[in-house]
Formats: sequence, structure tokens, C-alpha cells
Amino acid sequence: MQHVWREGNRVTLLPEASCFLPAMFDAVSQARYYVLVELYLMESGKLADQVCDALIGAAQRGVKVYLLLDGYGAMGLGRPERTRLQQAGIQLRLFNPIGFHSLARNLSRDHRKIVVVDGEVAFTGGFGAVDEFLDAWYEIAVRMEGPVVADWEKLFRRLWRSRLTRAEKGNLTTAGLVTQRAPERYADGVKGRVVSARGYRYQAIRHSLYGRVSEASERLWLCTPYFVPTFSLRRRLARAARRGVDVRLLLPGSEHDHPGVRYAGQRYYQALLKAGVRIFEFQPTFIHAKFVLVDNWVSVGSCNFDHWNLHWNLEANQELESETAANDVGALFERNFAVSQEVDAAAWAARPWGQRAREWIYGLLNAMVTRLK
Repeated sequence: MQHVWREGNRVTLLPEASCFLPAMFDAVSQARYYVLVELYLMESGKLADQVCDALIGAAQRGVKVYLLLDGYGAMGLGRPERTRLQQAGIQLRLFNPIGFHSLARNLSRDHRKIVVVDGEVAFTGGFGAVDEFLDAWYEIAVRMEGPVVADWEKLFRRLWRSRLTRAEKGNLTTAGLVTQRAPERYADGVKGRVVSARGYRYQAIRHSLYGRVSEASERLWLCTPYFVPTFSLRRRLARAARRGVDVRLLLPGSEHDHPGVRYAGQRYYQALLKAGVRIFEFQPTFIHAKFVLVDNWVSVGSCNFDHWNLHWNLEANQELESETAANDVGALFERNFAVSQEVDAAAWAARPWGQRAREWIYGLLNAMVTRLK
């Protein structure tokens, strides 16, 4: 789904958990009417406890709290935490719990990350409520105020309603959502829109990215943790580099939660390097962030731009057209490039056969998984 572009938004870039977690907890602590949270990952641990405490604190003040979790991504959230949340009056729903039905249905996941408070402020990014985000994974988020908040809230509400049982739909006073509140519009705000995807048939995020990559004139910088791009994206990246665009990829280094995915993506390095694409592998930690900068266009959100996300998952990104936002994201990229190792084209062409074998094996496995459609 592709919402319209909306003027009058205030957007704050929040790099690293040390920035976005306090901002989100502060927003929840000031909630007066309702809090909506939609996450893919939530597992028992320190961060999950902090999230539970914040949501329970809001509920105890009389705020309506709604928590929507993916049925697979939340399998690690224990019964004690779920009981605490529900006993505090928080409404908890699961998207598509794993069951004895079709493989395709089990593979479809809610990968979005949405936090909305009082219809006034929203957050998105690649975050989750697992302890890795406290110190082991590098992630970013954006805080939004203005008309786009209403579009983020509509995404949540649409999916929440689809999770209600027939009985609950007949008694919305107990299971339904509170009335949506309209956000403010700011005269000094920037232009933004929400784009979302739901499986293979609804890929507004992919089409939007492809269009921007094809039209890039100066810079095209992309960060993704799981670089297994489609043929169309690889071709567009190479073409952009050949016509003189500064094309750079910021990808994870050896610190990766799924090393096989890294190897599968590395088999594309040589062709991209030959076309003039620069590739940087982040060294400090595993970089889990997903953000793109094309000239003065920015996209931040949940989508990894890989085959799997684009084919199976519910995803959502915040797009911005703003010189200020682009400069902020560009500066963030530069800081991350500085602590990354750039892949040398000549050295990569001479890489050992062991590395090539890993690329081939994991590339074959990825191709087999991709055909599960």
C-alpha cells in the first residue's frame, strides 16, 4: 500500500538504541489516551521487561494500550510476561501464530515495527524487544510528528481489526480500538509518506525503491543487514554506478546473526564492484538497520530489500523528501562508512576458493528457498 505524500511533518533521526529507546519510553510515559505497538521480535529478557514496564505503567494511568506481535517472532516471549501484560488490562494480539496449516501461511510474517502514541507521535525502524538491541546490534529509528502519523496508525488499525474473532467484532466496545485522534500539521515540516508491502502481490516498497534507484543522479547509498537482492535491484545498482552515480552499500561484516545469508549475498560482490559499486562491511557489531539515501530521498523502516522480505512479509517504511533529512542520513552513513572495511575489487577477485565455495553453497540454498512461492 502506498499512501499519498503529506507535507508538514517533523522527523527526528534516532541512531542507535541509546537514542531511540529513551525517546520511545519517554513518549509512552507521556501518553494520555492510547498507545499502539506492533513488533516482529519480542523475547523475554531485559529489554522486554522494560517494554512491559512502560506499557503497564501507561495502562495503570488509564491509557488504552494495544500490543500486536508476530506469532513467530514472539514465540520467545514467556507466559509470565504475557500474563503481566494482560492482567494490567493491555490488549494483546498475535499475527498468524504457527500452526498446522499451509507452509505458505506459516511463512507469511508481520515484520513491521510501529509505535504510535495518542495519534500525535509515531516511531518506526528495524527495532524489536530483544536484548540484542541493547548492545549487540546496531539499529536506527525515526520519530515522526505530523500527518504521516495518521497513516502509520491506519496500518496498525487495519491489521488489528483483522485479528479480532467474530465474537469480538460483534462487541467492539471491549475488543475494538479507541477513536483515532488527528495529528497536528507543522508549517516548518517536511514532506513524507508511508509505504507498505504485504507479500508478493503488494510491493509498493520495492517499486518505490526501484524507481528512485533508476532516477538517481548523484548518490545512492543503501544499508541492509540481509543483502540478497533481486536481479532487478542488482541491475539497477550496476547501471546507476556506470552512469556516474556514487553507489555505496553498507552491509554487515563478520558479526552477523545469519552468516549463511552474508555468504549468499557475497556472490554478487564481484559483478557489482566491477560496475563501480563501492561496498563497505560494518565492523563494530552486527548492523541490523535498513535505510536508503538517494539524492534527497530517504527511506527508513522494516524492509531489508531481500527476496524473503519482499515475497512473504508485511513491511512498512517511512519515506522523506527533504534536504535536511537527507543531510542527516548522509552524515550517519559517513560515520558508519568510517568504521567499516571497504571491499577492494582486486583483492575480492583473488579471494580463496574456500570463500567462493561458501558463496556457491549458500547461494544455492537461497535459490531453493526463494522458489518456495
